[in-house]
Amino acid sequence: MSLLFVLVPSALVLVFAYRVYGGILARLFQLDPKALTPAVLLRDDIDYAPISPQLLLGQHFSAIAAAGPIVGPILAGVAFGWLPALLWILAGSIFIGGVHDFAALVASVRHKSRSIAEVVREHMSHRSYLLFLIFVWIALLYIVVAFTDITASSFVGRQVLENGQEVSGGGIATSSLLYLVLPIVMGLCMRYLRLPLWLATAIFVPLVGVAIWIGQTIPLDLATLLGTSDSQAQKLWGALLLLYCLVAAMMPMWLLLQPRGHLGGCFLYVALTGAVVGLIASDRLIAGDASIQYPAFTHWQTTKAGDLMPMLFITIACGACSGFHSLIASGTTSKQLRLETDARPIGYGTMLLEAFVAVVSLSCVMVLAAESPLVNQPPNFVYALGMGRFLEILGVPAAIGVSFALMAFTTFVYDTLDVCTRLGRYIVQELTGMTGQTGAWIGTALTAGVPLLFLLRPQLDGDGNTVPVWKTFWSLFGASNQLLAALTLLGITVWLWRTRREAWVWLVTGVPTVFMYAMSTWALVAITLPRFQTADGFALPIDPVPWAGVVLLVLAAVMLVEAMLAIANGSGPHSATGPHAPEYCPGNLAAQASIATMPKASRSGRINS
Repeated sequence: MSLLFVLVPSALVLVFAYRVYGGILARLFQLDPKALTPAVLLRDDIDYAPISPQLLLGQHFSAIAAAGPIVGPILAGVAFGWLPALLWILAGSIFIGGVHDFAALVASVRHKSRSIAEVVREHMSHRSYLLFLIFVWIALLYIVVAFTDITASSFVGRQVLENGQEVSGGGIATSSLLYLVLPIVMGLCMRYLRLPLWLATAIFVPLVGVAIWIGQTIPLDLATLLGTSDSQAQKLWGALLLLYCLVAAMMPMWLLLQPRGHLGGCFLYVALTGAVVGLIASDRLIAGDASIQYPAFTHWQTTKAGDLMPMLFITIACGACSGFHSLIASGTTSKQLRLETDARPIGYGTMLLEAFVAVVSLSCVMVLAAESPLVNQPPNFVYALGMGRFLEILGVPAAIGVSFALMAFTTFVYDTLDVCTRLGRYIVQELTGMTGQTGAWIGTALTAGVPLLFLLRPQLDGDGNTVPVWKTFWSLFGASNQLLAALTLLGITVWLWRTRREAWVWLVTGVPTVFMYAMSTWALVAITLPRFQTADGFALPIDPVPWAGVVLLVLAAVMLVEAMLAIANGSGPHSATGPHAPEYCPGNLAAQASIATMPKASRSGRINS
């Protein structure tokens, strides 16, 4: 069967869902184009800066679509077969993940663009707020560890392609370093030379392609340069990536985060479009050269991945539902939303677009034979080889196509790593009360330093064999990330019920809350409990990882109790913080006047400083 018989229906289902269910959500949440958003009302062009939905969509998409919609679908597809993974991606993104992202964005906008933690504090309790912050910080650490290690693995070794060509990990490292320089130069040109966004895009996006080509010509192979093994070089790259996180999280947003977010968004569009066009335009695909070969279903239970239920639902996080998205939506995106109605394409639409990225990633597994040695490769290489195969159909040399895919993978991760570190810094400062540059550096150092401890210590399986750090932490990241999504949906459900008191709240956000709570806690128990068991019985582990799992479970249980108390003790709707509080709806004339007086740069979509 051709891949087109999976890709085309999947795309149609997602488009239909956006039109129908996205429209229903917009009506239920009463999106008002006349309401003043915090980006307009509190505009300072530093934190609050309204920008066009086209630019914000790319920036938000680049921030949420990191390695998750690539790694998760490939791991789940290999373990359980492509059909369960595909069904979860489509159903999860439409009815759970999209609702989660959209509701988190709207909730933040309706609360002066404050974080979901602040929404929890206002509608539950101060204790719930502190517990939520602690939970988020631990979850961010898991994300940083998993993504740092799997990215570092792309910078070492060599990948031999079917045609005999080689792709050097050192070449990917060189391209990645060059890529990090480009957005800084772009940010400087836009700020000081007043370079228009369209011209900056036309100049710097092609330069990314040049960086990919140069990388394989001048590979930065640390293993060869230092005379060490690939595994040791990978650890060194991991430490360097965390050093990057430390510096990047302290840089002004206009200098790195905003221009790199725009470049990353363009990169995502190019990668996705190239793969899809390559598939559709391929006569060989229709003839069967790239038809589906991998089994639709393999096993319910596997030794490495565990049981399909609940592990499928935490292995595929980004692409179906991801708690991390709520941090982006309420952390930076809500402060740039120009109109409430933009929440539908940016909150709900980008989640469905990420789901299609996940489907394309899953396609890289579907074209493999079950006995292919590639199924045992790390997911970033499975993705790169699959994308290289699709791009080769368009005449792109295989080595360049694979390098492009690995570079795209790394690009996605960079966005996630420094955003996570920046958010972690905010949380540490909030919890400790540390302010100023000293507090900022300490918060950032803690958020980037703790993952270094996990990266440098060896990770062993039950038989004492060394396993990649990312593989150990991916399930933990998935479980904690999905539990974060459940907590976010829980807070949103409490807010909606206390302000609306309408039955649809329980169906639209309540049912997804219960499902995500059940799957994530079930998975977290399944991952954590064996760490406390040995051949001799129960034992207290020295490894801090299972203890972190216990802390997350306790926090989640207490949060659930707090939510139940808030619902039980809640009085009537809270008009002051309801979906249309007076301060957000001053009327059509005021809203139009505010938007009309925006500088032309903001209305046209230029990145604000």
